[in-house]
Amino acid sequence: MTLPYWTPAIRRVFFSGAAVVLAASFASAQTQVSSTPSGTPSYSASNESSSLRFDNATINSLFSPEDAEPSAGGSGRAAGQDYGGGGGWKHYVGSRFAFEAGGGASAPAGDKSYITWGGQFTVGGGLNFNKRIGALIEYQFLDNKLPGALIAETGASGGHAHIWSLTLAPVIDLFPKSTNDVYVTGGGGFYRKVTSFTDPEESEYCDFYYGCSYYTTNAVVGHFSSNQGGFNIGAGFQHRVGGLYGDGKTKLFAEVRYVDVLTPAVVGQSPNGLGTITSIPADTKLLPISLGVRF
Repeated sequence: MTLPYWTPAIRRVFFSGAAVVLAASFASAQTQVSSTPSGTPSYSASNESSSLRFDNATINSLFSPEDAEPSAGGSGRAAGQDYGGGGGWKHYVGSRFAFEAGGGASAPAGDKSYITWGGQFTVGGGLNFNKRIGALIEYQFLDNKLPGALIAETGASGGHAHIWSLTLAPVIDLFPKSTNDVYVTGGGGFYRKVTSFTDPEESEYCDFYYGCSYYTTNAVVGHFSSNQGGFNIGAGFQHRVGGLYGDGKTKLFAEVRYVDVLTPAVVGQSPNGLGTITSIPADTKLLPISLGVRF
């Protein structure tokens, strides 16, 4: 009978209780986002088995997989980083440029070659297109002696052949990720060859303290020359040195090439009034053997 008078009060109590319950539920939901023991925020989806976690290492590996820092206590390399087991490829401006320098012996190729043993050196520079293929512009100088029979025909007492070249030579690494690598190379370009004959001549040298003295030197008394094309092909072994993970750019190499200089034949020539040369066959074939460094 008094219920109509208590209905507003009951209504107020009901709504107040519902408000308290909603506030408590909201506060509980706010505490679901917490810090992991390592201090890294963790965000959980409704299904715990598909939860996602983002930290600094994950973000770095997404945006820069090759430059990610090795994780602490790990194997020394980050996921996605390619050190190549001793021959990794460093992506920076300097890695695009290539240089080489080497030298050694120069041997005749075949019995019909009219030159004998000598020495040579090579320098070059170019670009690396990737970790496997590069191209070099090479300058090579070869100094080989002439056989005694050819020198005797001219009446001179000595002689030599000088060959210098400017060529384009691609270089292909067969195992670019290995510390010990095998490569093939070859190319072609311009060759100049000068064949000279010498005789000893007496020369005079004077200075202020000791006066004048005489000495004997080999002077060129006759020569002939030619300009032509040529090509070379070869292979070599190289060992990578330096680098924290064996990924240094410096490589020590040993190689041998076959060089064919497309010189014309020489028949019945008398260089600068010397004796007549019976015959020199066309083409000059050599085997340069080099030790050097490439980086």
